[in-house]
Amino acid sequence: MSMDEFIRLLPARQRRSLQRGLNPQQRKFLEELRSTKKSERKSGAPQLKTHCRDLVVLPEMVGVTLSLHSGKEFAPVEIRAEMIGHCLGEFAITNKKVSHGTPGIGASRSSMYVPLK
Repeated sequence: MSMDEFIRLLPARQRRSLQRGLNPQQRKFLEELRSTKKSERKSGAPQLKTHCRDLVVLPEMVGVTLSLHSGKEFAPVEIRAEMIGHCLGEFAITNKKVSHGTPGIGASRSSMYVPLK
């Protein structure tokens, strides 16, 4: 399937993004991806690292494991067929669930109403 035929199958936002072209950072990442697929790295080799969270997943990326920056650390993401057409950023969560601790003595005025064990 040619790239034009693939672009026609995508939703409007991804279609517009690909028709406008890739920025230099995305272009460089795709070149690195193609070169690593040619050399067929072993599973113990380091993964590709990228900050390109807005890059649309293309069919040539399927089967590759890459490290995607989540704002603090690089999260490993294995590209599967059902991810095609989505942006890479959807697969590395940027925020964590907030779990507040219980208030201690003197923490705030509301802590007077919290029963102490």
